[in-house]
Amino acid sequence: MSVLEFKHVYKTFPGMNGYALDDISLSIEQGEFVTILGSSGCGKTTLIKTINRLVEPDSGEITLFGEPVGEQDPVLLRRKIGYVIQQIGLFPHMTVAGNIATIPKILKWDKEKTAAETDRILTLMNLPPEEFRNRYPSQLSGGQQQRVGLARAMICDPKVMLLDEPFGAIDAINRDLLQNELKALSQGSEKTYLFVTHDIREAFKLGTKTIIMERGKILQYDTPLRITEDPADDFVRELLRTSGMTAEEAGKLSQGAK
Repeated sequence: MSVLEFKHVYKTFPGMNGYALDDISLSIEQGEFVTILGSSGCGKTTLIKTINRLVEPDSGEITLFGEPVGEQDPVLLRRKIGYVIQQIGLFPHMTVAGNIATIPKILKWDKEKTAAETDRILTLMNLPPEEFRNRYPSQLSGGQQQRVGLARAMICDPKVMLLDEPFGAIDAINRDLLQNELKALSQGSEKTYLFVTHDIREAFKLGTKTIIMERGKILQYDTPLRITEDPADDFVRELLRTSGMTAEEAGKLSQGAK
């Protein structure tokens, strides 16, 4: 089942030469973990922000479960989509439980349901509720803060998760742990993930499929293994060469993908 479709989407910003998004046509199936890879300024973040209407395309159409996102109320649309960024944006004056309960409060969940779901999602994130629910963000490590950010985005069980370089500021050890946890979570659900990164190993480790972008265009959209075995053009070949990525390594990284 197709969850997301882009149909000839274009976007430019004032003062830039060319397009941030240049004739993007793309279909993403339910349950895919799609990583979006490319250099800075290639359009990765702009692409995912058009889904939750933080950026409006100049032309073209984006549909979510068959419904054009441009025809939906942006606030209601965003409540249906999980969104996690590198700058986690936790409210410093709120406890961990309070941060996670932000959307449930807007949706008027009762206190018992909110508390139960908060504890459930904390446990899922390897943050024991009795230890972490009453802490404040300043009392957490960077990796723990990122877990809380993920928990806040996931508590209302969105069918689509958008993640914009969420682990970019995390140290290598915690980054690897968070990648493993996120991969395990994605394999145990039917959620669809779009994950922006500039790290080819992260992209190939997490992605069931990877989008490679440059100058607003999609150069290749395929499984990590197929990309390494049959790169679409010279840019993709050079990306693989400079990273030292081989088909064997790509296969090992993506082992266990759905």
